[in-house]
Amino acid sequence: MAKRSSLYIRIVEGKNLPAKDITGSSDPYCIVKVDNEPILRTATVWKTLCPFWGEEYQVHLPPTFHAVAFYVMDEDALSRDDVIGKVCLTRDTLASYPKGFSGWTHLTEVDPDEEVQGEIHLRLEVRPGARACRLRCSVLEARDLAPKDRNGASDPFVRVRYKGRTQETSIVKKSCYPRWNETFEFELEEGATEVLCVETWDWDLVSRNDFLGKVVIDIQRLQVAQPEEGWFRLQPDQTKSRRHDEGNLGSLQLEVRLRDEMVLPSSCYQPLVQLLCHEVKLGMQVRGLRAGWESPVVGLCPCPPKPILQSRKLRSGDVRSWPVPRAPSPATPWENVLFPWGALRSSEERVWDPPCLSLQGPGQLISLIEETTSTECRQDVATNLLKLFLGQGLAKDFLDLLFQLELSRTSETNTLFRSNSLASKSMESFLKVAGMQYLHGVLGPIINKVFEEKKYVELDPSKVEVKDVGCSGLHRPQTEAEVLEQSAQTLRAHLGALLSALSRSVRACPAVVRATFRQLFRRVRERFPGAQHENVPFIAVTSFLCLRFFSPAIMSPKLFHLRERHADARTSRTLLLLAKAVQNVGNMDTPASRAKEAWMEPLQPTVRQGVAQLKDFITKLVDIEEKDELDLQRTLSLQAPPVKEGPLFIHRTKGKGPLMSSSFKKLYFFLTTEALSFAKTPSSKKSALIKLANIRAAEKVEEKSFGSSHVMQVIYTDDVGRPQTAYLQCKCVNELNQWLSALRKVSINNTGLLGSYHPGIFRGDKWSCCHQKEKTGQGCDKTRSRVTLQEWNDPLDHDLEAQLIYRHLLGVEAMLWERHRELSRGAEAGTVPASPGEAPKDSLAQLLRVLQDLREAHSSSPAGSPPSEPNCLLELQT
Repeated sequence: MAKRSSLYIRIVEGKNLPAKDITGSSDPYCIVKVDNEPILRTATVWKTLCPFWGEEYQVHLPPTFHAVAFYVMDEDALSRDDVIGKVCLTRDTLASYPKGFSGWTHLTEVDPDEEVQGEIHLRLEVRPGARACRLRCSVLEARDLAPKDRNGASDPFVRVRYKGRTQETSIVKKSCYPRWNETFEFELEEGATEVLCVETWDWDLVSRNDFLGKVVIDIQRLQVAQPEEGWFRLQPDQTKSRRHDEGNLGSLQLEVRLRDEMVLPSSCYQPLVQLLCHEVKLGMQVRGLRAGWESPVVGLCPCPPKPILQSRKLRSGDVRSWPVPRAPSPATPWENVLFPWGALRSSEERVWDPPCLSLQGPGQLISLIEETTSTECRQDVATNLLKLFLGQGLAKDFLDLLFQLELSRTSETNTLFRSNSLASKSMESFLKVAGMQYLHGVLGPIINKVFEEKKYVELDPSKVEVKDVGCSGLHRPQTEAEVLEQSAQTLRAHLGALLSALSRSVRACPAVVRATFRQLFRRVRERFPGAQHENVPFIAVTSFLCLRFFSPAIMSPKLFHLRERHADARTSRTLLLLAKAVQNVGNMDTPASRAKEAWMEPLQPTVRQGVAQLKDFITKLVDIEEKDELDLQRTLSLQAPPVKEGPLFIHRTKGKGPLMSSSFKKLYFFLTTEALSFAKTPSSKKSALIKLANIRAAEKVEEKSFGSSHVMQVIYTDDVGRPQTAYLQCKCVNELNQWLSALRKVSINNTGLLGSYHPGIFRGDKWSCCHQKEKTGQGCDKTRSRVTLQEWNDPLDHDLEAQLIYRHLLGVEAMLWERHRELSRGAEAGTVPASPGEAPKDSLAQLLRVLQDLREAHSSSPAGSPPSEPNCLLELQT
């Protein structure tokens, strides 16, 4: 059993920011810090006071974190970036909103006395004396103090105050991890109510000393002869009056949700997982019996039918009526016959009404989960279910079941898969999890070319900007017709290149994605078989592939990790027009899509040609049989992509001498599930640097160690068991945290992981961080192996996904009970009671029993009661 905490963060936008540049504008970006540790940085939005970011992140953290802060900065090319303001949300604040914090909040000024971090190690003891008791305070050490000096460190000392008396420790130069081991004593008076104040300061020779944080201790809780020792978190100085400048620095719109989950052992979730998987597997069995029935099979009922004379208008979940099935053979009893159920007949006719049908049909639980899920939570629930079935090897069959449920309630082809149903949301998540690398391979080169060219592109005559062209002294205004023609040529070239790349990518598409589209194509063709619906199966595929996957990635490449920065206004317009063209191709160039924006007409020849290319591509994409699917999966598994790759600078320590600035080299690194390797170029021969099983920690390095930021260290053991360290430098804070996250996730189950480490380097005869002289001694800071970023290619965590599904079902349990009572009343006449002691055959009743068992398992766990709130956002205005 383990408690896991995670933060969902969405930085939406800012407004009314102050101008920091001489142009009267700013270049704002956001830095996200957890306990003063930078973990995320948004892209910079240039020349605006109302920036829009729209960036989403999910961070996994230890449950002991205290606060998350959002700093809005102004980027400067030639000088230090300016701080505009910040928003700080404590853990307690986030915990008070179980559905999440969402809204606008004012930026506040950054006060140096409030920018504290780190912890101090103290030992406190009350000792009896001849006349009065004495208070003994031992100041042992501190860690992770804020660097206040230009060299990236501080010169800390501690000031201990009690009843007007002040004593100070010695000064430790150039260290954020000082060790003092000094003791101070104070005389205590009987009944004294004063507090002991321990303050940490950075000593400066010329200027005023900088405040590093303090700890206030209530002496009355200390008992005689019972010493207390531990690490105390440093707190800011809140005695000073704060400036009331709220609103003057602008506002920031945020969505932040804290999720604490107590994950039980895997065995506790098996009944829930097996029940959900049984729903999907039963649907697979139904498909095998489809040919023997008059109408499309959606569910089965193993009970004898009863005749009724008239079909009736039903709502979802009610007992369904069905046409008379073919009579069983005389030797086959009715209880051994499976009866289909599904759509109703519109005319009056004799039908069969299986009495316990509504409780036994496959997909019943999935359908109920969709009905009881609010719109705000549907994406999260879809993602959790999709990942759960991916881990069980049933993702394709789960999606196929959702396709059938969606088709069973759709009569108009123009609304097919256009709503935010569970099927649509699950398919979106599936493509991001299983097809992101494929997306990068197809779109990456086209997106990069658009960013590199930075051409002015516009097709809408009402938005054309006429500009000067020609050589110096021979400028002439470019006509509107010329702008439109050049723009059309540019877009035709990009669209043609994209469609050509897509046509060549059939074999590169993951087998499970191809098989899922095959099922979608077949289901839609079966549901709409007429010649007038010839394009409907193709449009169903493109509604996901083009409209919900490729087009969003084209419009927002930063959010799909195709680019590191947002596009500027000119490039954004080009990407938007290209995305519109891709949507027109995906809609099969219907008259409705052409009528919306007539000024897209110059692209019609390329769009019409693209429709033929796309239909040919889809025909080949879905032409994959079960054997080919397995062979392709096996081939791709042997060519598993790296978990992370990219260029890094490597620093190595050799011998006991000082590290020289020349001891680094740029190489291309690959992290797989077996080793961290490197090569001179991406296509060069790889050389293994560190075996994955030998990694003991992956942590950041102090900036002062190499005189540069964004350096990490990988601590590992070589083949003979000797400890070694590799120092790797990244180009930005995001790349640093992504590499740290990837290394931590692939080594999380290693034996011998370190609990402490040195954030500095061993230079000469001592560590640069804490000045210890023992090279192999215990580290001066704790490791952060549980701090990771959620990525699309993360390993599946089956227990966590099951816990999240349980959490959601618990939030809608009352609705499930109400539905169970409705279904039971509707089927009461034909229900066969279960034998005494026999588990209920009703899948919904089984689900409710499983929820009860899981609630009891949580209640008996040391953490106490389970969560009782659904996992969705609460809209707040602050």
